[in-house]
Amino acid sequence: MGIRVTRSPLSVAEAYRELSDASSGGVVLFLGRVRPDRSRAGRVESLLYETDGPMAVRGLIRLAAEARRSFGTRRTVIYHRVGRLRVGTISVIVGVAAPHRRAAFDAARFLIERLKAEIPIWKTDHVGRSHRNRRRPSARTGRPTPGQRARSSGSLALGSPTRVAAGDN
Repeated sequence: MGIRVTRSPLSVAEAYRELSDASSGGVVLFLGRVRPDRSRAGRVESLLYETDGPMAVRGLIRLAAEARRSFGTRRTVIYHRVGRLRVGTISVIVGVAAPHRRAAFDAARFLIERLKAEIPIWKTDHVGRSHRNRRRPSARTGRPTPGQRARSSGSLALGSPTRVAAGDN
């Protein structure tokens, strides 16, 4: 299982390598990118993602375990960027390896939908010189507090035993 909340660019190749499993016939990778939405204020140029890192990682671990129980996934990766990201940048990677394609597709959809609904990662649109807030609070944690936003720097990861947590400032 590869779980990561980081300021560093996300690697599709690394996610795919982590999903390597000879007994899995289905591998699905979902990539979420910052898109140039339009608002009344103008075109979105970037998004600022903020999080309570440890809380987010714990929630992602819980979701990955739930996907394993519900869909029989063999391997899971969930990577999410934080910080200011420009349009076109990959902000999230969700990947699963499962014995069959249906389970892999269902698990990937389950993970991204639950991540967006439950994990404390918030975003703010930046439009030209101004910006407007568009927060996505967790259903379980409510609105972000200043302390939660302040803890959004750095990187947290869960993967191989030698890479439990790493900073990448």
